[in-house]
Amino acid sequence: MNEFLTRSLTGLVFVGLLITSVFLSEIAILAVFTIFGLLCLFEFSKLIALKGFIQYIVFLVMLGVFVFWKQIQPTVKIEEATLILLVFSMFVSLFLIRDLFSKKIIPEFKFKKYLLTTFYMSSSFAFLLLIPNVTETYEPWIILGSFILVWVNDSFAYLTGKNFGRQKLFERISPKKTVEGFLGGLLFSCIASYFIAKFTQTLSFSSWLILAIIISSIGTIGDLIQSKFKRQANVKDSGSIMPGHGGIFDRLDSMIFSAPFIYLFLKILHYVS
Repeated sequence: MNEFLTRSLTGLVFVGLLITSVFLSEIAILAVFTIFGLLCLFEFSKLIALKGFIQYIVFLVMLGVFVFWKQIQPTVKIEEATLILLVFSMFVSLFLIRDLFSKKIIPEFKFKKYLLTTFYMSSSFAFLLLIPNVTETYEPWIILGSFILVWVNDSFAYLTGKNFGRQKLFERISPKKTVEGFLGGLLFSCIASYFIAKFTQTLSFSSWLILAIIISSIGTIGDLIQSKFKRQANVKDSGSIMPGHGGIFDRLDSMIFSAPFIYLFLKILHYVS
């Protein structure tokens, strides 16, 4: 009971901080996500045994160029650079998906470790902060709605898998995940997308439905990728900053991997609408 209470209180603090920052201001969400990003980067660096400070400098420079500078100088257009960053991030994501099916340790050499900290971790936080500004107008419900879909997917994947799970999804990487759990999370995320569309009046139901499918499927892959890193490092959690939950990376792994794909979809939607 004490563990459940601790987990619940920690989760409420995390969710409350995220929601408050999203609706307070763009500077508030930038500050909170910068802190979250640095913590995730620290936890990820420990998982892949990467020492030094280069990855943290790259992270701060990337947020400064692609996010902060864009806020203080809205007339400055860096769309081409953002698209190049998106392409590199997508390529790294595809290689990480490929590595899921390999028994090799990832990453094996230092250059690849820096590629991952740059185009898997740092760029994902840049896209997380760009998502609510994808239409050039700050839309807090876009980013919060995406997080709600992640939370719904994770909660119902766990509940469905625990009660009905039989077929393992990827037993070698995550023995507890099941196909039934994945489908349950996907189903309830799609249902939640209807209510998000009706309540927020931001995107159409069909757009939120596609986002639910992207977040549930890509987010699950992101969770599996993080599980592989933890299995290789022989640890249960990425950190211990959140009692009952583990590390910040444990709470944001799905969203981190999904962020470039969410941004790409929203950008395409913005161009064709």
